Amino acid sequence: MKPLLVVDSPKRWELHVQGAELVSAYRYLSDDALAQGPGRKVFNLCRSFRYQASGYYVSLLAEARGHRPLPSVASIQDLKLAPVLKLASQDLDELMQTSLRRIRSDTFELSVYFGRNLASAHDRLALAVFNAFPAPLLRVRFERETRWRLAGIRFLGLADVPDSHRDFVAQQAERYLKRAPRRNKAVPPAKYDLAILHSPSDPMPPSSPKALKKFIKAGAELGIRCELIEKDAYGRVAEYDALFIRDTTYVNHYTYRFSRRAAAEGMVVIDDPKSIVRCTNKVFLAETLARHRVATPKTLILAKENAAEGIRSLGLPCVVKQPDSAFSAGVLRLDEESELTPTLNKLFEGSDLLIAQEYVPTDFDWRIGVLGGKPLYACRYGMAEGHWQIVKRDHEGTHEGGFETLPLDQVEPRVLKLAVRAANLMGDGLYGVDLKVVRGKPVVIEVNDNPNIDAGVEDAALGDALYLRVMQHFFWKLEAR
Repeated sequence: MKPLLVVDSPKRWELHVQGAELVSAYRYLSDDALAQGPGRKVFNLCRSFRYQASGYYVSLLAEARGHRPLPSVASIQDLKLAPVLKLASQDLDELMQTSLRRIRSDTFELSVYFGRNLASAHDRLALAVFNAFPAPLLRVRFERETRWRLAGIRFLGLADVPDSHRDFVAQQAERYLKRAPRRNKAVPPAKYDLAILHSPSDPMPPSSPKALKKFIKAGAELGIRCELIEKDAYGRVAEYDALFIRDTTYVNHYTYRFSRRAAAEGMVVIDDPKSIVRCTNKVFLAETLARHRVATPKTLILAKENAAEGIRSLGLPCVVKQPDSAFSAGVLRLDEESELTPTLNKLFEGSDLLIAQEYVPTDFDWRIGVLGGKPLYACRYGMAEGHWQIVKRDHEGTHEGGFETLPLDQVEPRVLKLAVRAANLMGDGLYGVDLKVVRGKPVVIEVNDNPNIDAGVEDAALGDALYLRVMQHFFWKLEAR
């Protein structure tokens, strides 16, 4: 079905876009014929997006009808949140300084029409703004003190566009409609579309290129069309039915914003926003595991005021962790009293709280993959040679220990049971639970979102069936919506 361009009054604000139908907001909201066609694109060009205005209802009802509105209700709400603008300003910082360096005044407004600006010199900045706040028409205000910053942004209606810009808007709308790659007609149509967010430049990605290909193949077997996307595809997230994050996750990071937006759009998401928040912060993790009496090594949450006393109560050696540490980075072992003050001072520069844990040396760590509340795979990761962690970093690079992947029926049931119990406290997504067996008893070290699934490692026991199980989880979640 033809995409719809929805405006307040087609008679007053004409826009001729090849391949699209221009309709009024009133007609879109009241005409049953326009409510048909799941997946139909709806470009909302109304003037007001305030709560309960017609522009707001166009996007709201489009989502209820299974259409794909631009902007979405989630994007409309995002513009009202100062923290979202602040994060976007940080993400756009380098591009702002480059694109606006020749501007002499200390304020500048940029009109963004379907991701483009009339001045091609600002196209990269316009596209980045569009990806951060996907909407057909935007006006962005920048201010400069010592550096340029994003000072404000608002959606435009077609009525806000100068007559001299109308032809350009129509051209960009046509370009935007044509940009999606045409599906190969020889390939059977897929029931669902799934985006896999990844970063080719990540030195330690959660899934290798070979593993990503296996996910894509497994999805195709179930009628799920998988597409690899990168961080510049934020504006396209709502085009998919599900999002699978295979990029290292952090809270103050584009991965979290992708997850949050996908969840707000009603998509099936791994890793979901709650899991990212819970698993990437070891303070939350320590408090949750303690409250639910999950077996762990002795663990303390440290503030500056009690840090030294707390570590002495644990005894040396002990392990100190930054709350958002990952891949063994930001995790230090204290062996001597003399290391205490300088190490703590350095770590407290980045966080008001730290985690201290008793040191429990073992030859290997268990990693139990858990998906939807059930064990998925089991690996034993060995310590890096001459080191106390599974990953060692030095001037020569990154070194990892060996691994052994076991069938689940060869793993002690109590190890699997404890891993599932810990993972279930985080959610019902995909997790990697790290455990040690200390004095014959399994204890949880931490629960990770975004766990590694690499070809030849985590799939060594199940083979391609591992990837199929992950895609089956997506399929079942999509069917249950």
